[in-house]
Amino acid sequence: MKYMLMIYMNTSIWETLSENERNEVFQGHDAFIKEITESGEMVGTEALADPANAAVVRVRGGVPAATDGPYIEAGEFFCGYYLVDCESGERAVELAARIPDARYTGIEVRPLMDQGGAEV
Repeated sequence: MKYMLMIYMNTSIWETLSENERNEVFQGHDAFIKEITESGEMVGTEALADPANAAVVRVRGGVPAATDGPYIEAGEFFCGYYLVDCESGERAVELAARIPDARYTGIEVRPLMDQGGAEV
């Protein structure tokens, strides 16, 4: 089954990390990518650009409006993900715990719906 391991970040936490700690996070991602590629569980991964370049779009009364910034009433923002294909939810949680950012913020594990949408 496929799972999305969604990485969230809080800028105030990230800014408190030393350069060495940040480098450890980046190196940890390299090791994690190698591990799940070799195990055959990697489907894909992407990091998102700086949230300062984001926009939030809402449609109210049929009228679209876009505002600057990624924040939808939250201090944390979605900053990247891994898409994995593994045998169980427990394994997906195990993999999420290995993502280096989990030491500083949350990693959301969410199963993907199949084409029939039966999980809704």
